[in-house]
Amino acid sequence: MSHLPIESIRDVRAHLAEVVERADRDDLPTIITRHGKQVAAVVAIDVLRKYQAWEEHEINRIIDERTANPAPGIPLDEVMRETLARGE
Repeated sequence: MSHLPIESIRDVRAHLAEVVERADRDDLPTIITRHGKQVAAVVAIDVLRKYQAWEEHEINRIIDERTANPAPGIPLDEVMRETLARGE
């Protein structure tokens, strides 16, 4: 991921329109740093939506898998907690 543009919050503030245009035009995210630590990214909305669709698909797949073959004695709420924790 080192080939992605990395900018400080200060630089992003000064060039926000440029950062947004790059994300929209090239589907190229810009990593934003605060005090040298990576904290956020600007991505095209299509990239975000694809990620959200993938995440929802994966969560549903795991839920379907677990509910089809639940382990004996494991409460559903525990299965749900474990399933949701995998996404973190």
